[in-house]
Amino acid sequence: MIVIYTPADGEPEHYDANDLLVSEASIVQRTIDMKWDQIKPGLEAEDLDAMRGIVWILKKRHQPNLRFGEFDCRVGEMVTRMSRREVTDYVENAFAMVGAEPEATRERVAEILAELPDTAAADPEHARELIARLARDPKDQPAPEEPGEPEEPAELSSPTPTSSEPETASSPFSPTSSTSPLPESTA
Repeated sequence: MIVIYTPADGEPEHYDANDLLVSEASIVQRTIDMKWDQIKPGLEAEDLDAMRGIVWILKKRHQPNLRFGEFDCRVGEMVTRMSRREVTDYVENAFAMVGAEPEATRERVAEILAELPDTAAADPEHARELIARLARDPKDQPAPEEPGEPEEPAELSSPTPTSSEPETASSPFSPTSSTSPLPESTA
């Protein structure tokens, strides 16, 4: 979840709650007297204390002496929006419902999601493009490109993973799995 803080006569500042270190989240919990499992839905509901705590602790990275009491912004200066990853998950889950019921068509899902880019997405253009792409009938999708030279992986916008779920190994020989047996040598 992204907290957008726009100070009076200032430019919008974006603060990603997923960038918090555990130690920072603990400080926010103690400061605003809320547990993390209350802060996360509080951000979605635009709870003022939750938003203020996130912005304050992330501002402290550049202003270490900033006290919570010194960061007292106006009610209308903070809003929350979904990150690109959250929008992607939300939209893909919505389109996964296509065909589950007769009224769950691509057009109907796109219609339901029409306001999401302007009301809930930190990156509205990304949300619009994703909805438009998934709303097209798969038969209308461009054919996959022929295999050629591998493309460079896209640079991530944030070095911090945004998922709260641990990653699982996708291969029995994954270097991330310490319990994976090593393949036997054929030599």
